[in-house]
Amino acid sequence: MSEERSTALDAQAACLWEAHARKLGNVHPGASFDDMALLDFSLSAAAIGPSFSCVGASWCSPGSAILDAIQKTRLVTERNTNLGIVLLCMPLAFAQIRGSFRGVWRVVRDIDPSDTGLVYHAIRLANPGGLGDAPEQDVHSEPTVTLLEAMKLAADRDLIARQYANGYADVFDLGMPAFLAGLEKHGCVEAAVIECQLAWMAAFPDSLIARKRGLAVAEDVQRRVLHVLSLGGLDTAAGRRAGVELDAHLRSDGNKLNPGTTADLVAACLFVALRENKVKPSAPFRWNVPDWL
Repeated sequence: MSEERSTALDAQAACLWEAHARKLGNVHPGASFDDMALLDFSLSAAAIGPSFSCVGASWCSPGSAILDAIQKTRLVTERNTNLGIVLLCMPLAFAQIRGSFRGVWRVVRDIDPSDTGLVYHAIRLANPGGLGDAPEQDVHSEPTVTLLEAMKLAADRDLIARQYANGYADVFDLGMPAFLAGLEKHGCVEAAVIECQLAWMAAFPDSLIARKRGLAVAEDVQRRVLHVLSLGGLDTAAGRRAGVELDAHLRSDGNKLNPGTTADLVAACLFVALRENKVKPSAPFRWNVPDWL
C-alpha cells in the first residue's frame, strides 16, 4: 500500500466513486431526489475523512469513530447520506490496521456493549429511512448486548447486519469479485461499480426497499434485475435498455424504490479494493456509452 494514500483518502474516494457512478435508482450527477442531491453525498464524503484518520490511535474505538463520522456528516447535511457506508467501512479500516481485512470478524466481535451504545447513538442521529422498531435490542433504547449480538438479531432482514454476522463474507466473495471483474472487462470504474450493484441486487432484495415498501416489493425489484442480466446486462444493447427502464421504475414512486443499502455495500467493496491497491483513485472513471443513464 502506497504511503501517500491514507485510509481517510480511500474512504472518501470510495464514497465519491459510489455517488458519481450512474447506478440504478440512486443519486448521481444526472439524477437527484427531492430532498437529496449529489452535493449532499460529496460533502459527506469530505466530512468523514477525519474520523477515518483516527483509526489506529489508542483512544479511538470503532464505536467512537462511527459516531464521530456521523456527527461530522450532520455538520454538512441533514440527510442520511452515509450511515450504512460508515457502519460497513469503519470496522474494515480497523481490521486492516490490525493486519488483514479478513480479520474484520474479530473487530466486530470485540465491540462491547459500551461501544455498541455509541453505534446506536450514531444510528439514531442519522435516522435512516424506514427504521421502525425492532422486537429486541431496538436502537431507540440502550443496548444490553454486544454489537455483533445485536446485528445477528437483524441479519435476516438487513444486509448490513448480515455482513457483521457473517464476517463480511458477501463483500469478499460476491461484491469484490463482481467489481474487479467489471473493472477488467470494461476498463473503467463507473461500469465496474454498476456491475457490482447489479450483482448485489440480483443476489439479495435491497434492505432499504424492503423497509420502506415491504419484502415482496424488494423481491420484485430483484426479479427485474435478474431480467436485465438475462438480457446480457451492461454487455448488450438489450440489457442496457432494460437497465434504463428499470431505473425509471425505481424512480417512479418518489424514490421509495431507491436501493440504498445496496449502494452502501458497493461503497464497502470500493473501499476494500482501494485499500488493497487493486485499483487507484486515478483509474479511468467514466463509462462512455451512448445508451445508459
